[in-house]
Amino acid sequence: MAGSRDPVGSITEELELLERHVSILKTVHDNQPIGLIRLSEMTGIPKHKVRYSLKLLEKEGTIRATSEGAVVTDSMDPFMDSLKDHLDDITSEVERIKTML
Repeated sequence: MAGSRDPVGSITEELELLERHVSILKTVHDNQPIGLIRLSEMTGIPKHKVRYSLKLLEKEGTIRATSEGAVVTDSMDPFMDSLKDHLDDITSEVERIKTML
């Protein structure tokens, strides 16, 4: 259909974005404080995408900016636990949908 969105492609794009955010969050955790350029070098993610992820992670409250670079907050562990639970739920839903095919 002309003009329709590919739902599978959208899901894949969202998962790739989530993977990028998690990769950046874990890299910040393991190397804090860390600056944008170093994060980009360590993850292989372009600076503009790292900057976007940092903004979202800061808005989520899992990292904060300091004069030395990004650091994780006490909210990181609860966020990661919640994300694991959500991913388990999504995995279950995907398996249920696959049985319908």
